Amino acid sequence: MVQQSSPDATPSVADVLHERYVGRLPGTLEELDGPEHGPVELPLHIVWSGLRTYDLDRPRQCMGLYRTVLAEGQREDITRFLNRDLLLSQWPLMRTMISRHVREAWEAAFPELAHRASAAA
Repeated sequence: MVQQSSPDATPSVADVLHERYVGRLPGTLEELDGPEHGPVELPLHIVWSGLRTYDLDRPRQCMGLYRTVLAEGQREDITRFLNRDLLLSQWPLMRTMISRHVREAWEAAFPELAHRASAAA
């Protein structure tokens, strides 16, 4: 839970990151209608160096794409490139590979993600 600070106080880094990731969340997981298979090329505003094309049929590349989009994508990118079923199936492992701020924002908004994580443990 994020502690609210007084109006005169400078927000903490944690508060800023929390608000950044919460502001990018889709309304529902059903909005995640990205591809399930094949190659996906991410735009430069998400990936500005290194690998930009990921093959969703290769588990490590799929995980890499999801980690990158969750961390760097805007709401439109998240709904365009992520797929609900893939996110749900990968979440128990993925949640251990993303930042705490991303994980907390997603699990607070979508309790089914936290439930999957605890069921897989």
